[in-house]
Amino acid sequence: MADYNPSVIEKKWQQYWEQNQIFNAQVNPNKPKFYSLDMFPYPSGAGLHVGHPLGYIASDIITRYKRLQGFNVLHPMGYDSFGLPAEQYAIQTGQHPAITTEENIKRYTEQLKNIGFAFDWDKEVRTSNPDYYKWTQWIFMQLFNSYYDKTEDKAKSIASLIEKFESNGNAGISAVCDEDTPEFSAEDWKAFSEKEKQEMLLKYRLTYLAETTVNWCAALGTVLSNDEVKDGFSERGGHPVERKKMIQWSMRITAYADRLLKGLDTVDWNEPIKEMQRNWIGRSTGAEMVFQVKGQDKLIKVFTTRIDTIYGVTYLALAPEHDYVKDLITDDQRQTAEAYVEVAKNRSERERMSDVKTISGAFTGSYAINPFNGEEIQIWVADYVLAGYGTGAVMAVPAHDERDYNFAKHFGLEIRQVIEGSMEEGSFPGKGGTIINSDFLSGLEMKAAMDKAIAFLEEKKIGKGKIQYRMRDAIFTRQRYWGEPLPVYFKDGLPYLMDEKDLPLVLPEVDKYLPTEDGEPPLARAKDWNYTTSEGTFPLERSTMPGWAGSSWYFFRYMDPKNEEKFVAEEIAKYWGAVDLYIGGAEHATGHLLYSRFWTKFLFDIGAVSIEEPFQKMINQGMIQGRSNFVYRVKGSNQFVSLGLKDQYETSAMHVDVNIVHNDQLNLDKFKAWRPDLADAEFILEDGKYICGAEVEKMSKSKYNVVNPDDIIQRYGADTLRLYEMFLGPLEQFKPWNTNGIDGVSKFLKKLWKLYHDNNGNVTISEAKPSAEELKTLHKTIKKTQEDLENYSFNTSVASFMICVNELTALKCNKKAILEPLAILVSPYAPHIAEELWAILGHEESIIHATFPEFNEAYLVESSHEYPVSINGKMRTKLTLSLSLSKEEIEKAALEDETVQKWIEGKTPKKMIVIPNKIVNIVV
Repeated sequence: MADYNPSVIEKKWQQYWEQNQIFNAQVNPNKPKFYSLDMFPYPSGAGLHVGHPLGYIASDIITRYKRLQGFNVLHPMGYDSFGLPAEQYAIQTGQHPAITTEENIKRYTEQLKNIGFAFDWDKEVRTSNPDYYKWTQWIFMQLFNSYYDKTEDKAKSIASLIEKFESNGNAGISAVCDEDTPEFSAEDWKAFSEKEKQEMLLKYRLTYLAETTVNWCAALGTVLSNDEVKDGFSERGGHPVERKKMIQWSMRITAYADRLLKGLDTVDWNEPIKEMQRNWIGRSTGAEMVFQVKGQDKLIKVFTTRIDTIYGVTYLALAPEHDYVKDLITDDQRQTAEAYVEVAKNRSERERMSDVKTISGAFTGSYAINPFNGEEIQIWVADYVLAGYGTGAVMAVPAHDERDYNFAKHFGLEIRQVIEGSMEEGSFPGKGGTIINSDFLSGLEMKAAMDKAIAFLEEKKIGKGKIQYRMRDAIFTRQRYWGEPLPVYFKDGLPYLMDEKDLPLVLPEVDKYLPTEDGEPPLARAKDWNYTTSEGTFPLERSTMPGWAGSSWYFFRYMDPKNEEKFVAEEIAKYWGAVDLYIGGAEHATGHLLYSRFWTKFLFDIGAVSIEEPFQKMINQGMIQGRSNFVYRVKGSNQFVSLGLKDQYETSAMHVDVNIVHNDQLNLDKFKAWRPDLADAEFILEDGKYICGAEVEKMSKSKYNVVNPDDIIQRYGADTLRLYEMFLGPLEQFKPWNTNGIDGVSKFLKKLWKLYHDNNGNVTISEAKPSAEELKTLHKTIKKTQEDLENYSFNTSVASFMICVNELTALKCNKKAILEPLAILVSPYAPHIAEELWAILGHEESIIHATFPEFNEAYLVESSHEYPVSINGKMRTKLTLSLSLSKEEIEKAALEDETVQKWIEGKTPKKMIVIPNKIVNIVV
């Protein structure tokens, strides 16, 4: 094969890898393991654009590198295939989401295979397959049958809790449970009815039913996560969203809050991601107390980290969703307050947290009593208070909290200083300091004042010291069709688990994918959606699991995807352990990562896996942004003027499809064919060309800047795409896609190919011994490549390959001893061309079975030095001399040089300065 032809080479090797199952991973105790994983993709109908494979290419490079180092590598791929887009398409068209999902997966898989990833496709999993979600249902059942023992700091079986109830009631049991759980004795427990016992156990189970405030979208007929809501409307479809209370399944992730915090110290993640997790968990040490509502039998519970500032409280602020709001609004405030509540409660919590500039609220008309001084304080509703955090009520101390200060200033409320210090403008947070204006707390430092205030609360039985977490228990149900059915049936209105032998509970057929006319979830449309036991037939749960269910444990199933007896065999899970390298977007910094860590810790507690942290090393790749192109229409015409001439006309810019632009030059014929209205377009050119404008923007269809990897591969080949994506810049950084630069990478691969061929395209490999210069170039590249791969610095390796090939080309190197290790070095980045070159070199096995070249520092040790020779202060020549020469020998060689002789004109030097390995100075 004379010319480098990527389309032929790449298909050949992709078929070879698949037919020979080159990347299939099996447990091998004789080899060290490496688990390389990409975040679970959702297969959308649009397929991949060039931004999507960025992280996949990086993990693939590491995968191949680790194999060359002798590691047994697991590098799987699968699909997070339950998703709202497929369901929405089903609602619109009537096509079953499974059909849509299958079509999308087929397209994704084809695109991924075209890029040449070293995935073990034999281990592919899909969350929407019953043989997969059988085990998601099984994990749910284990959570339902467990509670969290605070003494042992782990999950334990609900059966062991029942034994304790039968012996001693719940006295002395330190367990995570609902706050309203009453005390009961063993006699009480035995006297409870079956229904009462199940109701009590629900207060302890790690997954439970409870009334929760949710984002309800009536148009979509489902609950939405905070991520799916923007400005009070659903992100998908733009439908109104309201905050309302519903009975939902939840999971006690809060039981694991401390362990989730501590675990962050054991993983190699970047600090901003860890900090986002810490902030989301939000551990606070403080006090919980109650304020009596004046004239009502109501106690408002608040949590504060600064109980020492209790005498500075000038109002209470309640979240719009707070249970008491309706009853606290008095007649004289009703019209204003209720109108405010209606608007405020439908703003998402995320929006309310981020919008610090908008100050809004309404006075309820009611008052609370400060138990420390008996003072009456106003009760307000304010949307800066969130129902999902703390108690949904805040004791406001405007002098020492910025949001409280801004609110009080806006509404003219009292601002009372209780910490010594300057308050010239705005609030004074007072991280420490002496307490003032606070009765028996005055004169005390912060810590002492807090201790004394907590003692007062506990003595009066109106509060206590408490550790609080910002994180709430995770809502675990969606009122959708396309999700995992919950293996739960209801008897006497209470949930019971199906028998494990009846798993999986498979999604039923329904006539429509919409909620029923009376608002029930789509599963209510299914015929006989019931479960039969020896006691009778009972209705099954009609909500499905959320999108994060299947993606919270998929990394375990990859290890053992065909096991029908267990979600993963213990010995297999123990061998592969934690994911060694996890690459994915930073947008999953909280939700997915927290849920995955929670489920892993739970599975560890019940002995199902041997690790507590699922992802040891994690890298968040940056986004590849689009590079948009623009044409400039002369106003009032169908005439377009080139960029350099546009200032001579009155124009308006228009996005143009980047795929009909090359190096910013517009293809005029393709432009005319692009849209019917452009068929008769006219052009004002510069130098016979139409040059487009350009701008970096997010890659999106609306901006016509989406680049399909298939088009790049068709034109340049997959190896060029892989190298170019790495060459764009550091993996973690955002960077613009610019097709203008891809030609250079393509030329590099052609130049690499030519090293192994003569000018006629014939393979020409020499067995001759390499020169010192050739060995130096090779080992310099080995050193750089290995350092870069160990540091996940991919862009600089590509640059070093280019330098290496340029140097070897200049040396006219065709030595096997150089070109063989060079092919191995390049293979993780450009595996197809490397495989072909490896075969050209006479190897029958895949290059994946080769060994990564060993760096030898001896080849970088210089044997000579190029001395600049200065005569009377001016550099006149350079001499390359052996490093072994003495000072006297260097002087002698310099004086004998013809150029030096010419400049000294036969004179004897007055002075000679020789610094070995540096310079030679001659003064005449």
